[in-house]
Amino acid sequence: MSGHSKWATIKRAKGAKDAQRGKLFAKLIRAIEVAAREGGSSVAGNATLADAVAKAKDSSVPNDTIDRAIKRGAGELEGQRLELVTYEGYAPGGVAVLVECYTDNRNRTSSEVRRVFTRAGGNLADPGSVSYLFSRKGEIIVQPDADEDQVMEVALDAGAEDVVGGAAGFTVTTEPGDFRSVRAAFDATGVPYESAQVTMVASVSVPVGEDDAGKVLRLLDALDELDDVQDVYANFDISDEVMAKVG
Repeated sequence: MSGHSKWATIKRAKGAKDAQRGKLFAKLIRAIEVAAREGGSSVAGNATLADAVAKAKDSSVPNDTIDRAIKRGAGELEGQRLELVTYEGYAPGGVAVLVECYTDNRNRTSSEVRRVFTRAGGNLADPGSVSYLFSRKGEIIVQPDADEDQVMEVALDAGAEDVVGGAAGFTVTTEPGDFRSVRAAFDATGVPYESAQVTMVASVSVPVGEDDAGKVLRLLDALDELDDVQDVYANFDISDEVMAKVG
């Protein structure tokens, strides 16, 4: 399994714990507000908002909470004005890290992100140093007990870009514009999947050994814990054996 998929798996498990204390809800609501502000309050006419709403509903965010977030973003209700800020850096072992934040105070957020990188033995980089390694893709993680032939048929017939199988399941990749139609195809056929989202996928991976693996994962986890951080992406590749040792 690629490093990207490993981190996605870790974040799903972490997200379940975050949801218990409301932290995941806060991130999802912020994404809805920013999407509504930048692209309008129409879910049908704003693909970014539609994806944010779908992700929130997947995590059981109440509909009235979603509706209020859309109205705040569109300026129909009062609320703080958030903006998307992206930071780029390197974790130990030369792993590229892309951090997306929603913030109302760039100075505060920049200081917090820089502090986490420094404490973990990484460093922030200039804009453009890392982002070129990542591209936005739709990604659907299908459960490993699904029928492989059916997964392939549904995904490719609906316009998916690629399907990769492994012990942890099947990873279906799409272009961002095709994501909703491919997801709808899986919903219509009843093929079970664990998650579906538009994310950032790295074009190359950096192998990470046991000496740096724990450091990389701790850095990513510390970044993800920051209130302003929405998503963290990295291009590490840690073997299953090393992953088992570092937990």
